[in-house]
Amino acid sequence: MKVTVVGAGNVGATCADVLAYREIVNEVVLVDIKEGVAEGKALDIFQKSPITCYDTRTVGVTNDYARTKDSDVVVITSGIPRKPGMSRDDLIETNAGIVKMVTENVVKYSPNAIIIIVSNPLDVMTYQAHLTSGFPRNRVLGMAGILDTARYRAFLAEALEVSPKEIQAMLLGGHGDTMVPLPRYTTVGGIPVTELIDADKLNAIIERTKVGGGELVKLMGTSAWYAPGAAAAQMVEAIVKDQRRVVPVCIKLEGEYGIDDCYLGVPVVLGKNGVEKVIELKLNSEEMALMQESRKHVREVMEVLEKK
Repeated sequence: MKVTVVGAGNVGATCADVLAYREIVNEVVLVDIKEGVAEGKALDIFQKSPITCYDTRTVGVTNDYARTKDSDVVVITSGIPRKPGMSRDDLIETNAGIVKMVTENVVKYSPNAIIIIVSNPLDVMTYQAHLTSGFPRNRVLGMAGILDTARYRAFLAEALEVSPKEIQAMLLGGHGDTMVPLPRYTTVGGIPVTELIDADKLNAIIERTKVGGGELVKLMGTSAWYAPGAAAAQMVEAIVKDQRRVVPVCIKLEGEYGIDDCYLGVPVVLGKNGVEKVIELKLNSEEMALMQESRKHVREVMEVLEKK
């Protein structure tokens, strides 16, 4: 199996490293626009293989998409990262052009690939890749929900002083302030989270999750990379190993949740064909209202892209 990661910055390099270390695929090709960066990081990752004991080969190239030919999965992390004071929406014009160019090359050399978008603004960049590729919706996915649920679960584990492994959660909607965490679908060792934490603390964690990316931007002056890179790698693993994992991903909705022609995070079954099935939860009126608010925000940004 062969996976290409486009963008050898912090997120892309972390994704490539996790894929290699966990031996998820035989070969990882790292691509970047800056001369020597992908080559250097791929070499560094491979030189670690005798130390941490893995066989995956990592190869880096500068703008040589021919080397990515016949990739099974392509992860696109390309684009400028957020800086303090920037919203994800501020990135749209620059990153849409980058994602369009990269996607054209993916289609040229790997017409059967499944595309995972990590570039921000995530939901709209997934839309851009879908428009450019012409691939069916099950093969153009956005990585957001796995990252957002991971942050939510990590905050809960810290507050409850339990292992993060014990926490299962689900959230819906756009990647950003309008995401929709679902306490009703959050459990700790099978116990509903509402039985273990008071409402005020839970609501505070939910609000922190919504701005989780922004919190890191303020601390570091740039976007996060360890968790996003690992989240993208988890999606790759579910696909190439046909694990049929139930995870939230960004996908084009076609009537699910009463929403059509909008790219939002929803739970899916993720396997060898990409999205094998979209799972439609039975939301209550409050949850549905939040979902519609998220849809409204994402549609507004989609319309900005459509006018460019």
